[in-house]
Amino acid sequence: MHGNAPADTKRSLMTYPVTAVIGGSGLTQLCDLQITEQDVVNTPYGEPSGPLLSGKLGDQNIAFLARHGHGHSIAPHKVNYRANIWALKEKGIRTIIAVGAVGTINTEFADGSLVIPDQLIDYTHSRSHTFFDGESNSLKHVDFTHPYTPKLRQVLIDCAAENAINVHDQATYAVTQGPRLETAAEIQKYKRDGADLVGMTSMPEAALAREAGMHYVLIALVVNAAAGLQSNPISIEQVMQTLEQNKSKVIELISYSLSRINQLEAIS
Repeated sequence: MHGNAPADTKRSLMTYPVTAVIGGSGLTQLCDLQITEQDVVNTPYGEPSGPLLSGKLGDQNIAFLARHGHGHSIAPHKVNYRANIWALKEKGIRTIIAVGAVGTINTEFADGSLVIPDQLIDYTHSRSHTFFDGESNSLKHVDFTHPYTPKLRQVLIDCAAENAINVHDQATYAVTQGPRLETAAEIQKYKRDGADLVGMTSMPEAALAREAGMHYVLIALVVNAAAGLQSNPISIEQVMQTLEQNKSKVIELISYSLSRINQLEAIS
């Protein structure tokens, strides 16, 4: 099957989730997920980051994939994004809620804030970033004007408001190569370019989801001020502490939103 983007799967929505969470740094497992199935999916693009877990979160079906693998062992630039997206599509997933830890360039976003970005700028390089490369697959162009599915974003924003979870509902995410953090000069460049957040994993993940015909949204958790925007050096220990203290808000937002997301038959 090599050379084909993942095909639509005729799987009953009652027997397998239609929504998956891709967990990033600090969210390598989904607390309260009652696992009923664990799938090791083989793909034409190699191995995904790990097994695809599926089960119940509350009374809703959901699947989960740890982007950085077991024990957070896969660097951002080494994640097999094509295999991850292909595996999700192959199992019948239609909607992806991605989670990522980010630094903030916008001083209005405090540590611990949740952000639902609406735009991104891709500064990555040398990543396998498309299914449609003109070699293993026919060349195809996809509209990427709005990289995060607008109606899916709105569901999260509405559910946050209804449940008193504070989110910022507009931001541009600068996606960098990693794994090193950025220089102060780079952050100033991204700021001039219009970026509010900086992280390492939303591309090519978002673009591959679009190529696969899947709906994709990101919940960004702010864990630090970006380089040069604070007086002290960035403390990884402090970053991890902020992650630990605030990841429950991410899980709450997913839990509150899941029923409504699963009911969406088509998101334009």
